[in-house]
Amino acid sequence: AGLSTESGIPDYRGETGSRRRGTPMTYQEFTGSEAARRRYWARSHVGWRTIARAEPNAGHRAVERLRRSGHVSAVITQNVDGLHRAAGTRAAVELHGGLHRVVCLACRRIGSREELDRRLEELNAGFRDGPARVNPDGDAELPQELVDGFRVAPCAACGGVLKPDVVFFGEGVPKPRVQRCYQLVDAAQALVVLGSSLTVMSGLRFVRHAARAGTPVVIVNQGATRGDDLAEARIGLPLGAVLTEAARRVRAS
Repeated sequence: AGLSTESGIPDYRGETGSRRRGTPMTYQEFTGSEAARRRYWARSHVGWRTIARAEPNAGHRAVERLRRSGHVSAVITQNVDGLHRAAGTRAAVELHGGLHRVVCLACRRIGSREELDRRLEELNAGFRDGPARVNPDGDAELPQELVDGFRVAPCAACGGVLKPDVVFFGEGVPKPRVQRCYQLVDAAQALVVLGSSLTVMSGLRFVRHAARAGTPVVIVNQGATRGDDLAEARIGLPLGAVLTEAARRVRAS
């Protein structure tokens, strides 16, 4: 989650790059098991409150100021929380999708997560009372006995299986989205990585692509990343402070 940790959304990995806790749902699990889908939606129904209530922080706002001033040409985010868009960066490419949308695996209808949340609340009144630890994908830790009694809502249009409009582990990023990201990297004068350990290839490939093309790479992250050997500069400081200072210097110049 990187940039979003200062908005109260935890990240998957600490400064060492190791996974903090929990194992995220895979695409194969979700599509292959009704029990897995029930577990996902039960835990997500509780954790969604954290995602829905989160607000852009100083880092998101600074990125948008830098974009408006012309110093940032495009934003590609691995986060699924929608906070870049909430900060005003409407054209941000959400590489892994967004939790604020759901998609039917049968009819492909795209719907609102808020609408689904209302339906789930009607089916499971009082289910999400009480605190819970939440992961970056909105997944909350719940006892199995609660999960077993959860009622899942089908697609309102066709009765099919609903899935959050995000890229699960084990699922490929849509090719047109990947190509769009490559185009943005090719058009950039430099590539700045903000708050990612670059552990998964979906983000690392753009760093490698930029480095091969001779485009300077700068990494801002509190901890080692898989792209460190490709970076011309590394800054190991909190993102909010770094980006706010960058935006301040741009305004002063």
